[in-house]
Amino acid sequence: MDPNTDDVKGRVKEAVGDLTDNDHLKREGRADRKVGKVKGIIDDAGEKAKDLVDDIRDKVHRPDKK
Repeated sequence: MDPNTDDVKGRVKEAVGDLTDNDHLKREGRADRKVGKVKGIIDDAGEKAKDLVDDIRDKVHRPDKK
């Protein structure tokens, strides 16, 4: 699931929990939002790692210029 989807789902659960005075639902919403945040951090780190690998690959496979 997309990190943004987890955030939106969490916000909705929190709002419904607030409206219905359901503490369990509010906690679930906060947990969903945290999951979304962690997924976003992991996605960002993965993208940075891919970029780094691509940069290294380009340097290794680049012909020497004289």
